[in-house]
Amino acid sequence: MSDYVSDVNDSNFESAVLNSDKPVLVDFWAPWCAPCRMLAPTVEAVAQNFQGSASVVKLNVDDNPAVSQRYGIKGIPTLILFKNGKEEERVVGATSKEAISRMIDKHVQSGAASA
Repeated sequence: MSDYVSDVNDSNFESAVLNSDKPVLVDFWAPWCAPCRMLAPTVEAVAQNFQGSASVVKLNVDDNPAVSQRYGIKGIPTLILFKNGKEEERVVGATSKEAISRMIDKHVQSGAASA
């Protein structure tokens, strides 16, 4: 995928996302989705900025229906931030780098404070 964003799937979602010791942003997307493709460089930039303090992964909804159904993904792109195995925040549709960064930063900061 890239140096900063990795792929997850139905079989490794639990270990990569739910069991992570740091916040994980999951980008639910599909190759045919134009807004998803437009958002990809933004997600990549955010992943680079948070390298070490949060993880960023992509999940192709067409190839991984179990996780997509489990989290009720109806529209894509959908970004969900998980922390300690729980969904903390969700954004549906294209959004800005600043909005994504604020969402992650809030949970990185609160995690650092309680550590």
